[in-house]
Amino acid sequence: MTSADFWIPAAWSAPGNVVAGCSLRTGGVSTGVYASLNLGEHVGDDPDAVRRNRQRLATACNLPSEPAWLSQVHGAKVLEEPTRDAEADASLTRQVDRVCVVMIADCLPVLLASEDGREVAAAHAGWRGLSAGVLENTVCAFNAPPHSILAWLGPAISQSAFEVGGEVREAFLQGDINAADCFVPNERGRWQADLYALASRRLQAAGIHQVFGGGWCTHEDSARFFSYRRDGQCGRMAAFVFRNA
Repeated sequence: MTSADFWIPAAWSAPGNVVAGCSLRTGGVSTGVYASLNLGEHVGDDPDAVRRNRQRLATACNLPSEPAWLSQVHGAKVLEEPTRDAEADASLTRQVDRVCVVMIADCLPVLLASEDGREVAAAHAGWRGLSAGVLENTVCAFNAPPHSILAWLGPAISQSAFEVGGEVREAFLQGDINAADCFVPNERGRWQADLYALASRRLQAAGIHQVFGGGWCTHEDSARFFSYRRDGQCGRMAAFVFRNA
């Protein structure tokens, strides 16, 4: 197998010392609903398989250290220089070879880096964390001014597959009435939400105008991505970023 079987490198204009991307579901040893590169320890998979999968990802992507895996709670807390299993949904580092990471299976991963390559961050942006301000909090954690920060949007559920209730729409409209443009009504009296557009609006409002990525659908592409909404019990992918100099 090649590295292309394990991950999608971020296509953005971050400096050369920044490495970022998102794993695929392929290339691992897990079986059944977790097949095959499940990286989540909390979903019921064999712990040894998860350990081996994480090692495979580290080898394929030349990770310089064990990622700082978070205990994610769909909130807006950001940790600087996180430790393993710390409870948060975003992390930032200024250290060389420290890997920030978030796990996903429909929620939107957002990776960020300063133009000088000295600060990098990873955020887990499902609708709850997104509406609660996880991206704004992550931007605020940077020393770099927002106009000199880049963001990459990794694989997430697309608008056509992401049906939500009116309470989700209202949660976004409370802070931005024009976020209504990111919701389309469906025939069931509910709404199709565009996570990519919602995240882009919030990043731009926070002063970030260099936004890359987007366009995948974890729900529709079962060959490459896990999807909780599609399958229920399933594995997790990982979006990561680090600076190597």
